[in-house]
Amino acid sequence: MTSVAAPLLSLSGVAKTYPGVAALDALSFNVAPRETVALLGPSGCGKSTALRLIAGLEAPTRGTIAWPGLGRGAPNQLDGGSAAERAAPKPGEIGYVFQEPTLLPWANVADNITLPLRLLKRSGHEERAFVRELIAQVGLAGFEAALPRTLSGGMKMRVSLARALVSRPPILLLDEPFGAIDEITRHALNDALLQLRARAPLTLLFVTHSVFESVYLANRVRVFSPRPGRVVRELRIETPDDRTGFRFTASYAEQCRAVSAALAEAMGDRHAP
Repeated sequence: MTSVAAPLLSLSGVAKTYPGVAALDALSFNVAPRETVALLGPSGCGKSTALRLIAGLEAPTRGTIAWPGLGRGAPNQLDGGSAAERAAPKPGEIGYVFQEPTLLPWANVADNITLPLRLLKRSGHEERAFVRELIAQVGLAGFEAALPRTLSGGMKMRVSLARALVSRPPILLLDEPFGAIDEITRHALNDALLQLRARAPLTLLFVTHSVFESVYLANRVRVFSPRPGRVVRELRIETPDDRTGFRFTASYAEQCRAVSAALAEAMGDRHAP
């Protein structure tokens, strides 16, 4: 009998309600280890809220967020506003890249990247060597002493990406970090992210409004309904291991059309291609 690995992350019946606003309702899905999942949907449908709940930055109104792939503890469960025992990932086990880089303006590139390690009190030789390696991998070698005000938007996002990965988390959450960056830089950062994933046992869960980005990066796209958000379609994306030139293939174009049609249907436009 073939064994099936436990999902790293599992959401079941998750809802989030703010005063007068139902942001999420009946949100349920799993994320497998080393999978790359895109959450795609219209603005205001609760995608970023889902990411904050997964990160533990907010608590669900009801439902369960569990981490069976971490192999310990009970789920983080709230039911009717009554909190049960919370067993979330330990500090450093979730990397989070926000929409804005949120760098410390007085700290240079190296110090911004190493901030999580200082908070975790990890400063050994292995950590310092990994920081140097990570700075090179995100294309910032030679800029270690630069302050954020001297960096371009794309470079600031590279710092934010490296900072999120410096604790070697098993999962990286990305809240549309490339949305405000020009297309050429966005493509370069997409490729940098793929290269980082290839070098580490990393699971990616990212929010995007871009059909094209979701197909290029993800193994699986989950399409959200308008608010209150829930997953209404799930599409498996077939991509080559080496994505060089993938954007120019017929397969990429066809899968973009399929995802675009699923998004249009989720928004109620059944006549879209």
